[in-house]
Amino acid sequence: MPTFTLIWLVAGIILCLMELLLPTAFVEFMMGISAFAVALLSYLGLSSLWLQVILWLLLSTVLVVFSRRFLQPPTRRSKISDAVIGETLTEILPGQAGRVLYEGNSWRARCDDDKLSLAPGQKVYVVSREGTTLIVMPENIL
Repeated sequence: MPTFTLIWLVAGIILCLMELLLPTAFVEFMMGISAFAVALLSYLGLSSLWLQVILWLLLSTVLVVFSRRFLQPPTRRSKISDAVIGETLTEILPGQAGRVLYEGNSWRARCDDDKLSLAPGQKVYVVSREGTTLIVMPENIL
């Protein structure tokens, strides 16, 4: 077994073990996987050290980028995780905005259904947020 192959195997093992001890969002793990791939290529006859290092850097970069893309959960459009209850302060006419009391503050709000109107003092569910405008639905509908 060539010496470079052994060095790449040891580097791959160390990097993968470091990921277990010091989690870095799979960066060290992907670098370790790249080191294993370069060790295999070194064993199969790739003898240039500079080419091995460049290949390791390229593989590590590609694997880190793709692991971030596929392993991160998709981001939600709204910052509001679940529907929460608010109360209308003003009447919300169909297709127009009004005011809602939500978490102790007055927010601009509009109804998710453009055909419904909401009376003052009516309980509503906050279903999403668009900028500083809350999108609400009446409690009795949901």
